[in-house]
Amino acid sequence: MFEINNIKLNKPLLLAPMEDVTGIGFRKLCKEMGADIVYTEFVNSDGLIRNNKKTAKKMIITEEEKPVGIQIYGADIESMVEAAKMSEQMNPDIIDINAGCWVRKVVKRGAGSGLLKDPDYMERMVEAIVKAVDKPVTVKTRIGWDSDSIIICDVAKRLENVGARALTIHCRTSRQGHSGEADWSYISQIKEVVNIPVVLNGGVFTAEDAKRAFDETGADGVMIARGAIQHPWIFREAKHLIETGLPLPKVSADERIHTALRHLKYEIEYKDEERQAVIPFRKYYTGYLKGLHHSAKIRQQLMVFTEYPPIEDLLLNYLEELKNIDD
Repeated sequence: MFEINNIKLNKPLLLAPMEDVTGIGFRKLCKEMGADIVYTEFVNSDGLIRNNKKTAKKMIITEEEKPVGIQIYGADIESMVEAAKMSEQMNPDIIDINAGCWVRKVVKRGAGSGLLKDPDYMERMVEAIVKAVDKPVTVKTRIGWDSDSIIICDVAKRLENVGARALTIHCRTSRQGHSGEADWSYISQIKEVVNIPVVLNGGVFTAEDAKRAFDETGADGVMIARGAIQHPWIFREAKHLIETGLPLPKVSADERIHTALRHLKYEIEYKDEERQAVIPFRKYYTGYLKGLHHSAKIRQQLMVFTEYPPIEDLLLNYLEELKNIDD
């Protein structure tokens, strides 16, 4: 059971915080698909306290997304405390600390999974943030810095002791990044030493993966990252499989095309300019069109557009072509 304050969920599926992905538009779509808790992109604490407008926009959340968490990252305790206070003003359900990002420019500053190099400092940071805000504070981290320093059980106990309300564990080391297999066996080990919810992250790309993660580890929740970018229906499919034991039918071409267009409209709704949504949206086309006849040619054509209308025209005409092929 995942329980924090008034959030009480049985086997919840969580959308991971992802840079340049989990803006309001994508979070809204994943909520519709069945995600129980969603998170903002990770927000730079230094940018917040410098009043960087682009950084501050990442904290904007909406009522319809709730429960929603704001994730912050940084290396300086004072900056992280101030960022947490600023996050609290947005009224999220959770303030999450990023202690798992493995990207070099983040780690070099001592932020993200760089905090795993100094567990004492990580503990002090979490404790300071917990004391500074009233919202529940959670932490997302990894099993260790590298294969020679897998310290997650000790870190988990420390963070619980200073007030962390839940932990999300990416079951790889920082050195691994996204390579190699995620070692889910650490989830059950962590659950033996803490009483707060433990969420599994890493290696979940299908509904079957999500069900297996719960079945094999006893995790209190499963967080999905890259699997949702390529296939946002994963939340709906996983919930159905977990509840009934049966898979859902394959997503139709009609639903793929119309979901892509709905998602793009959401992205445009929350951007200052249309092209600010249309150009970054290109990364989603591979997932939405996967397996469809001659989709590579369509993706290539989509890459030149910077406005919505021609995208809609192309995709709806393509859908008609697919229907004619089926007939």
